[in-house]
Amino acid sequence: MAMRSQVYEWDGSRGSGAAGSTLASNDAGKSISIFIGGKGNNITKPAETNATQFIVIEEIASTPSYFGTTASDGGSIGTSVRGLNGQANTNTTGQTYRGPLAYTQIVINTTEYFLDPDNIANSGVPGAASPFPRSVNFQPSFNLHPTVYVLPGQTFDVRYTFYNTFHGTGGATTYSAGQDMCFVKYTLYDGPDSLIANRLLEMGITVNPGNVDWYKRSLLSAASAPAPATNGA
Repeated sequence: MAMRSQVYEWDGSRGSGAAGSTLASNDAGKSISIFIGGKGNNITKPAETNATQFIVIEEIASTPSYFGTTASDGGSIGTSVRGLNGQANTNTTGQTYRGPLAYTQIVINTTEYFLDPDNIANSGVPGAASPFPRSVNFQPSFNLHPTVYVLPGQTFDVRYTFYNTFHGTGGATTYSAGQDMCFVKYTLYDGPDSLIANRLLEMGITVNPGNVDWYKRSLLSAASAPAPATNGA
């Protein structure tokens, strides 16, 4: 196998249909694995690389949210600014939220990627900064720079945390399709391309498809170059 782009879309409302397979209000504030967290659509084992694989995580995103100062602020522009979830919910102080107030964090083995200035892990990137899906009203880009490397033999996770429990109309705690979503895009380098990716990392060169192809061309050029002439040839 060679390098190939991979995407994973998670929806907290999807699952097997069994009790506990979707989000509930008591999940607010919890860090939920989009891969094996038991909520929404999951895979059967942690995401990981084997000895001949190298992964570069390039983009993460989640359901965006909007914050209004008053209920009238939310009511007047609600249909144009509300995110995928589409609900206007007012808390006890009259402040209006739309969306789950969600954040996305990357974890390599047991280490969180996004940290506060004091090196304490936080909840990650807010959906308003990196929305999924992008729309007319929510379209900033948050391509990771630098990208996140998952080395051979490491496990990785993408974790979703939401803080607004009122997802339904009129403050109801209903979690419907599309109200809690997360997205991750990465490139998988396998076999010889994984070896090249590790070599680029050792050289201090960014690992991306263009640089991997450049290194391949360099190897082919060196292999096809004529041998230098020797004395008496």
